[in-house]
Amino acid sequence: MIRFYNGLTLEPTGVTNNEVWVDGSAISYVGPARAGMPAFERQIDLNGDLIMPGFKNAHTHSAMTFLRSAADDLPLQDWLEKQVFPREAKLDAERVAAFTKVAFLEYLANGITACFDMYYYPDAFVQVAKDWGFRAIMCESLTFGDDPHRVYERYEKYNNMGPFVGFRLGFHAEYTNGMDTFKAIAEAAHHFKAPVWCHNSETKKETEECVAKYGMTPTALFDSLGMYDYGGGGYHCVYFTPEDMDIFAKRGCTAVINACSNGKLASGIFPLRMAAEKGVNLAVGTDGPASNNALDMFREMYLINILAKLREGDAAAGDPSLILNAAVSGGARAMGLTDCDAIAPGKQADLVRIDMHRPNMRPVHNVVKNLVYSGDPANVRMTMIAGVVRYEDGQFFVGEDPEDVYREAERLTKAIFAE
Repeated sequence: MIRFYNGLTLEPTGVTNNEVWVDGSAISYVGPARAGMPAFERQIDLNGDLIMPGFKNAHTHSAMTFLRSAADDLPLQDWLEKQVFPREAKLDAERVAAFTKVAFLEYLANGITACFDMYYYPDAFVQVAKDWGFRAIMCESLTFGDDPHRVYERYEKYNNMGPFVGFRLGFHAEYTNGMDTFKAIAEAAHHFKAPVWCHNSETKKETEECVAKYGMTPTALFDSLGMYDYGGGGYHCVYFTPEDMDIFAKRGCTAVINACSNGKLASGIFPLRMAAEKGVNLAVGTDGPASNNALDMFREMYLINILAKLREGDAAAGDPSLILNAAVSGGARAMGLTDCDAIAPGKQADLVRIDMHRPNMRPVHNVVKNLVYSGDPANVRMTMIAGVVRYEDGQFFVGEDPEDVYREAERLTKAIFAE
């Protein structure tokens, strides 16, 4: 057992001074110190630091680390068609595994305990997640030419691989698929009684062309086919109409906000105030390291709130508590990781220690606002997943030397760009 004491604890009810005990993979106790404590394998004096649930990165393309800073400063369609797709065509399982490892190291150092990924060569991705003990949920990434019926086999296969791996129904986007795929995925959703995910209304062009083609926004189109009858959600959701938000609220769908990616690609600003007023579930994602380029949830939270103020022309717009909850619990719910969403007895011990002794965390007027407005990955001292410390004070505990990971990724990246 592990004991965290003498610090702050971010619980669903707010910030407390409670201790947190971990037994195996789960939290066994949250509360004040008490007599007759069990024998602990390790007791961690937080010395005033904060213990909080890990961030859940709810939209990622992890293996795109090989394109970081190599495919920049272009609008979305040019970025995809001229920079990304031609180089992704050179990927294989070995390369995806190597590039995924780089992303996982960044996640761990940044306090991220789970990601919701959409990419190629899922077997390679899954193996890294299992080997490293990192929680990774995959979303199907169907595009033109893919057989949509492959989701049946994948759904059964990857949802039976243990606690660190999962699979969700989905496809890349409306503009990279056709009606046959949409209908097939809707049928699969009803077969499995499962949620459906995709990129949705990321750009104005994408949304307007869908309306021109089908007479409906992507959200309305998908809902008309019964795709959201069991929930699900969308990534980006920048050009949602009030009616789209109503559909998401009614269906219990989640909008994943990707502020940095949408800003870098000049796609637009998510309508946070409208989403909050409509009661839409929210989560936060970095998107891939080619369109962001960092995998930093602190920066995402900051930009989401700042851009909401700019969009509305109102300094009162944005809500740090709402966005911190989206980045932690909202993402967990989006991925189906409902036992990883909070610090409470019986929940999984996916925990992060935040250094409160750095100047950007002082003074401590409001812990939540400090995290959202001034927090930084440098504040992350420890990342624990399922009761196992995977990162602490600059050291990784994943069974591999990070320098070996970097060298291999560099070698394979150079090979792709030389081909």
